[in-house]
Amino acid sequence: MNTEQKSQQRERCEQPEKRQFQLSTDVYGQRLDQVAAVLLPEYSRSRLQQWIKQGKILLNGEPCKPKTKVIGGETLQVTIEEEQQGEWLAENIPLDIIFEDDSILVINKPVGLVVHPAVGNYSGTLLNALLYHCPELINVPRAGIVHRLDKDTSGLLVVAKTLTAQTNLVKQLQKRAFDREYEAIVIGEMISGGTIDEPIGRHPVKRVKMAVMKNPNQGKEAITHYRIKERYRGYTRLQVKLETGRTHQIRVHMAYLTFPLVGDQVYAGRLRLPPDCDDSLKHFLNNFKRQALHARKLGLEHPQTKQWQEWEAAVPDDFAELKHLLRAYTEEQS
Repeated sequence: MNTEQKSQQRERCEQPEKRQFQLSTDVYGQRLDQVAAVLLPEYSRSRLQQWIKQGKILLNGEPCKPKTKVIGGETLQVTIEEEQQGEWLAENIPLDIIFEDDSILVINKPVGLVVHPAVGNYSGTLLNALLYHCPELINVPRAGIVHRLDKDTSGLLVVAKTLTAQTNLVKQLQKRAFDREYEAIVIGEMISGGTIDEPIGRHPVKRVKMAVMKNPNQGKEAITHYRIKERYRGYTRLQVKLETGRTHQIRVHMAYLTFPLVGDQVYAGRLRLPPDCDDSLKHFLNNFKRQALHARKLGLEHPQTKQWQEWEAAVPDDFAELKHLLRAYTEEQS
């Protein structure tokens, strides 16, 4: 997309959309924000309440409060004017786009790419790249990002290109309707798969870390399902599925089981090398400075077509090399 096309696209998305509804008598006694939520289900209740307070939703041409009761027969006028959500800069950062249409983008995120700007990472993020690829995303909260991956976790994530799509995807996440499957390699030889149902919260002392909380009231529900895909000597490759999506969830849960992820600089502790490993494996493990975790598969209901769609992405080269070396080491020791 050239500069002129992007400018035209931005101008189009800045034009407010006008909608008008004639209320039926069935809504007698209901709150205005409740009625608006039924008529405009593609937008969140909090957004509609904000629009009412801003005078973008009028009842018979007059501004009202969200809790105003309607009687039926009134005219509801709505001005849908997308607002710039931040002052982030667009940056020409290459994206590995797996799928794109008018509603969503599915990205295969590389290792090392931060998803959202934060302290210490105001540029060079996925959000900056998205704004360059789709300038209209400046009008969608968080540029359409509805879920995240850690900086050093690779793999699939979905981005909403419109407010309607974002509202839909957030609702799916809240209902745990996404199918999110990861590939991971942990330190230690696991015997069987299972489910970890342990709440996660901010570490009480080391605030940059998350931790399983002994008191459930101090953490949020976190459920991780895992099964063994391949056993190595001293290591195990897993298929992991998330039921919830807490910060560092897989990393924290695996460390809690005393099977931390290979390369995890936060939760794995000091590097432990397997006995009698050759120089190539030793060198590789010493230089593998990120968690061995890849978001391999993503499934969801498309927000516009309502059809279930799935995407897959192969592990990156360093992850593939790790599997190769561990497999060769295991065969040599057998």
